[in-house]
Amino acid sequence: MFRRFLAVWCLPLLLAILPAAASFAVLASLPTAARDFYLESITRLDQLILAFGSFLFILQTLFAWRALTWKNHGFDERADSWISHLSQAAEWFPLLGLLGTVAGILQTFSSINGPVSPERIIQLYGPAITATGSGIFMALVNILPAWFVLAGRDFILGLAGGVLPKREDKAL
Repeated sequence: MFRRFLAVWCLPLLLAILPAAASFAVLASLPTAARDFYLESITRLDQLILAFGSFLFILQTLFAWRALTWKNHGFDERADSWISHLSQAAEWFPLLGLLGTVAGILQTFSSINGPVSPERIIQLYGPAITATGSGIFMALVNILPAWFVLAGRDFILGLAGGVLPKREDKAL
């Protein structure tokens, strides 16, 4: 009974929220100076990447929780195609980030008239890199839910001995 409670209720919820915890761990592990520079230099494209990526991540997290729940004789597979499609959308984010970086580089060099010190070029060029960081972070974050569903299902089945016991009590 405890194994069923663990496999049917606790583990699906835990495995669905682990991608968010992993994302926060990545953010927390960044060097403070780099994180501060990034936060001070966010562009509109960064905001777009972060907003769209966060929206897709929240959707995937909800679908992941549903996909990890046990229904009758197996996992609820209705959300699988959505998880797959949304996970594939993560490929867009590095491309958007690269586009923002190229645009930032073009903007930097178009603003240079005459001789300029290398320090000034670096100062103008630095914010262009934030778009790449935003894109890579959102790509990483958005592949995690699909991986946790696949690994989580195997883990739950392994814990349950291959097949979850049938529900004996209607209270569960």
